[in-house]
Amino acid sequence: MIKSMTGYGRAETVQDGRNIVVEAKSVNHRFLEILLRMPSVLSPLEMDFKKKVSERFKRGRIEVSLRLEGENTYAFPVSLNLDIARNYIDVLKRLKKEFNLQSSITLKTLAGFRDIFTPPAETQLSPDFLSHVEKTFLESLTILSNMRQEEGLVLYQDMDMRLKSIKGILEAINLRAPQVVVEYQKRLSERIKELTEGLELDESRLVQEVAIMAERSDITEEIVRMHSHISQFEEFLLSEGTEGRKIDFLLQEMNREINTIGSKVSDVEITRQVIEVKSELGKLREQAQNIE
Repeated sequence: MIKSMTGYGRAETVQDGRNIVVEAKSVNHRFLEILLRMPSVLSPLEMDFKKKVSERFKRGRIEVSLRLEGENTYAFPVSLNLDIARNYIDVLKRLKKEFNLQSSITLKTLAGFRDIFTPPAETQLSPDFLSHVEKTFLESLTILSNMRQEEGLVLYQDMDMRLKSIKGILEAINLRAPQVVVEYQKRLSERIKELTEGLELDESRLVQEVAIMAERSDITEEIVRMHSHISQFEEFLLSEGTEGRKIDFLLQEMNREINTIGSKVSDVEITRQVIEVKSELGKLREQAQNIE
């Protein structure tokens, strides 16, 4: 079954006096884009977490926010390396003297040198705590995935309804097409009689003209291909591994076929039905943009 690219998942766990809160949300995107926000103390987990996201989702812009909340969240102080700071100041003074620079050395200047500050030690986080972080992270992804599946079901129901509508219109076009030839023959015969003022018609010539018109306006091949595309579309909707890009390509082919039908048959009723099909295809294309 198809999946939507939009969804939201939130999971929360309490461990060692901290609330582990993970929020995951996703929106439409042509490819898979992963944005992960987490405290620096958890940065060693970033690559592994991104890999876990990519294993579960194929497309969409997925943003995951991981927060640690509670009284012990900031229990680990940032350390200051004064020796490195002094070294930076000495070097900066030498640069000022060497190049006769007038700028002053401020706290803002030193703050740019990150190795002066030592972040909280990752070793302070126990393996058990990290395990709970990962478990909460995966739980939020599961909730997000479930929501994308639920929205995918809504997309499926809407697209399936529109495909059935197109089938019905194609059937009406197929029934109308032979009648167009008959009506053309009648109009042509009446027109010739008007122009020849009642003279005897050359029936063989008339039949030949009608046959040429019938061949030019024959849409059997396009109708067959449209039904083939619809069957393939229905299979895509039920397939587990279908991507929205495949459906989008199929819609382009269907649009090409219905345009050909419209250009071949000069009939008001069929033209109206072609417009209805194109309207449904446009709505299907909009929905396809939401498919993973």
